[in-house]
Amino acid sequence: MAAEPVLKVIFEHEGVFVHPNVDEGGIEQDLLVSGSLRILDKDAEILVEFRPLEDTVDPSNMLCAGKDSSSVMEWTQCPREKTQSHQLLETQHSYETEWDMVNAVSFRKKASTNGEGSLNHSHERSRLAFSVSISDLRSITVKDEGWTFLILQLKESNTSLPPLHFHQGGSREFLDSLRRFALLTECPDDETCLLVSTPNKALSQSFENLLDDNNFGLVHKLRRDPYVTTLGGFSKVTNYIFDALRGAEEQHQRPPEEVADLLGEVIPGLEINQQEEPGFEVITRTDLGARPRVIRGEPLSVDDWTKHQDPEGRMINVAQLKQAIFKGGLYHVLRKEAWKFLLGYFPWNSTLEDRKSVQRSKTDEYFRMKLQWKSVSEEQEKRNSRLRDYRSLIEKDVNRTDRTNRFYEGIDNPGLALLHDILMTYCMYDFDLGYVQGMSDLLSPILFVMENEVDAFWCFVSFMDQMHQNFEEQMQGMKTQLIQLSTLLRLLDPAFWNYLESQDSGFLYFCFRWLLIRFKRELSFQDVLRLWEVMWTGLPCQNFHLLVCCAILDSEKQKIMEENYGFNEILKHINELSMKLDIEEILQKAEGICLQIRSCKDLPHSIGTILGFDTEHRGSHQTESGSTSAPRPTPQPEVCSNGHLRENRPQNSCKVAFIS
Repeated sequence: MAAEPVLKVIFEHEGVFVHPNVDEGGIEQDLLVSGSLRILDKDAEILVEFRPLEDTVDPSNMLCAGKDSSSVMEWTQCPREKTQSHQLLETQHSYETEWDMVNAVSFRKKASTNGEGSLNHSHERSRLAFSVSISDLRSITVKDEGWTFLILQLKESNTSLPPLHFHQGGSREFLDSLRRFALLTECPDDETCLLVSTPNKALSQSFENLLDDNNFGLVHKLRRDPYVTTLGGFSKVTNYIFDALRGAEEQHQRPPEEVADLLGEVIPGLEINQQEEPGFEVITRTDLGARPRVIRGEPLSVDDWTKHQDPEGRMINVAQLKQAIFKGGLYHVLRKEAWKFLLGYFPWNSTLEDRKSVQRSKTDEYFRMKLQWKSVSEEQEKRNSRLRDYRSLIEKDVNRTDRTNRFYEGIDNPGLALLHDILMTYCMYDFDLGYVQGMSDLLSPILFVMENEVDAFWCFVSFMDQMHQNFEEQMQGMKTQLIQLSTLLRLLDPAFWNYLESQDSGFLYFCFRWLLIRFKRELSFQDVLRLWEVMWTGLPCQNFHLLVCCAILDSEKQKIMEENYGFNEILKHINELSMKLDIEEILQKAEGICLQIRSCKDLPHSIGTILGFDTEHRGSHQTESGSTSAPRPTPQPEVCSNGHLRENRPQNSCKVAFIS
C-alpha cells in the first residue's frame, strides 16, 4: 500500500484576490475572487498553490458599525489582577480609560439572488485555482497599482498564471518565504521582474535539516527569529553547515571563498571578501604594552546623586557623574530616576518642572498610540496580517520572558500585561520594524526598574534607537559588530584569533547572542542591570560592549586552545558560560583593555575609528590662543553593500577585518 504523501505548509495567507475578466458568460466586472495562497512542501517538492474560497467578495457590500466593543484587547485580567495593575500604573489609569471605548466593524455579506450566478461564480473559482512547482516558475513580476499584485510566469510556453492581488498586504512575506527555496534575482531588462532559479536540491535539503521547530529553516529563522535560533538551535546548526561545506564524500575543507559564500547565507547580507584590494589596512602584530590594572568603585549613592543637582533640579558636573556611574554603577533605589537621564528620556539640563512637562506630554502621546492597536476589531485584524503576526510573536515571547523573576512570575501576572502592552504600542511607534523576537528581553529589565508603563516605554524607545539595526531584516547592526569585534580581537591577540580562524570560528558567530541582546542571557538579572547602566554612560570609549566581548574571550582563550576545541566545542563552551560570568571582573578587564589600546602609539586607524579615539585626538589639538578646539564629529565606518567596513579615504576602498 502506497504511503500517504507528506505535506507541510510552509506559508499560508488568506485574502489574496484574483480579478476575473469580463467575458461573454457575463461574469460580473466588480467580482473579486478571494482565496488562500500557500507554499507547500510535498515530499520534498516545493509547490505554490492558490485556492479560491467559497465566499466571493462584492465591493457593493456595505460596512456596518457594530456596538461598542470591550474585547479589543485580547489580554484579559480578573478584577483582582486589574487592581494590582492599577497600583503599578498609579495616576496613569485616568488617561487610559479615555481610550477604551471603541467601535467594532464587521462585514455584512450580500446574499446571491440568482442561483445561476452562484453556479457561474463556482465555475470561475475552480478555473482560477492552480498548484505549480517552484522549479516550473520562470519569473515573478511585481506590480503596484495602489496595492501589490504578482504575476507568476511558467517556464513552459511562457504562460502566466492569474495575477494575484494582495489588497490586504502579505506580498513581501510571500516572496520572503519563497526565497528560502529559490533564488530571486532582478531581471537586467525589467526591474519589476524577478527571475526564479532553484538551488541544488542536496544543499537545500541540508539547510532544511536545520529545523528545530515549526518547519522553519535556518536562514528564515535567523532573519525572523534570531534570538530563539541562536539561543536554542545554533549549536545543532553547526554540524549541518559544515557537513554541507565539506560534502558527504569530501574530507578536506573547501576553499575560503566557498565557506564565505555559504556562511553569508546564514546571516543575510554578511559577505566576506577573501581578497586584499588597494587601500586595505592589514592589521599586523602591534606592541600594545602592558595592560593597566583597574580598580572598580562603589555604586553611586542617593547622597552623591543629590549633590549633582542644582536647586531647580538640573544635573550638574555631568561628566563627573557619568564617570562615577561607569566605575561603580548605581544603587538600585536610584535606577528609576537615573536611567531616564542615561537613556535620554530626560535631558541632563532639564529642571524638575521641565521633566514634569515632558512626562505629561509623553503620557498623552503614549496612550494615543496605544489606542491605535486597542481599537482594532477582530474583523479588522483578520485583514492585517502584519499586526496579527506581531501580536502572536509578542504573546508567545511575553509568556516566556524572565518568568523566574518575581516581577513576572506566576500566571496572569500584571507585569506580563504591561510587557505585552508596551511591546504592542511599540509596533505602532515603529510599524516598519514592529516586533522581532528578542526585543522583550531588552524591555524586561527596563520595565522592572521603572515599574511604570509610560516611563518604561519611552526608555525602551531610547534603547531601541541604539539597538535598532540588530533587529532589522538585513541585520546590519549584527554584521557590522561581528566585523568590528573580529578586528579588535585580531589586534589584541593574533595567536588566539589565528586559532579560531583555523577552527572555522574566525567569523565569531558564537558571540552572536551576546551582541544581539547585550548579554541579557549570559548574566544574572542584577548583573544585567549593572552592565547596561555602565554601558549607557558612553564611557570609556565608543562600542565598549565589544571590549566586554574581548574581555570574556580573553578569560576563556586558554581553555579553548589547551583543550584544542573545534568549531562545535567552542560554540558549546561559549553557550555554557551563561550565568557563570562575574560582571565586575569582566568590566575591570574590559576597562583595562580600553586603556591598553588607548596608550598604543601606533594604533591602526580602523581600531581608533571603532572605539572613537579619533575624536579624542582631534579634540585635544590646541588652537593658537592656547584653548582647546572643539572635537569634530567622528566619521563613522561606512558599510559597503558587500558588508565590509569602508575606510574614509580618497580611494574609497573597502576595509575588511577578515584577511587571510
